[in-house]
Amino acid sequence: MDGEKYFIVKKKALPEVLLKVVEAKRLLDSERAMTVQEATDAVDISRSSFYKYRDDIFPFYENTRGKTITIMLQMDDKPGLLSKVLNQVAKNEANILTIHQSIPVNGIALVTLSMEIDPNTASTSLIIDSLEGMDGIHFVKIVSRE
Repeated sequence: MDGEKYFIVKKKALPEVLLKVVEAKRLLDSERAMTVQEATDAVDISRSSFYKYRDDIFPFYENTRGKTITIMLQMDDKPGLLSKVLNQVAKNEANILTIHQSIPVNGIALVTLSMEIDPNTASTSLIIDSLEGMDGIHFVKIVSRE
């Protein structure tokens, strides 16, 4: 194998068993006395499924300060829309590091935002979901994470 490959996949695209493995791991981390058997029983998966996938799936967000994430948005070229996007990012307590907007073509612009996210106060998924829900935003993609 030529190195491990990683993918960022939305929660809704994952098989239920993988989501249950993440939940079982969370239970084990949060309740120190809980056994693997108790955790797997609580989320209704087999211990073999847990052991099979436990080292292969983990939450995207880590509990360390200052994660940098870069996203790309395709959006309508409307006055004030970029300002609304930036306000939404600020409402979610992320710190904008860089902004790059392409010259709009046919009323559509590509915007790349790099931001610093403190997982203790901000949630990447909430930021992405809130941006995707805005009028005039066609799509939001995560480009990188450090």
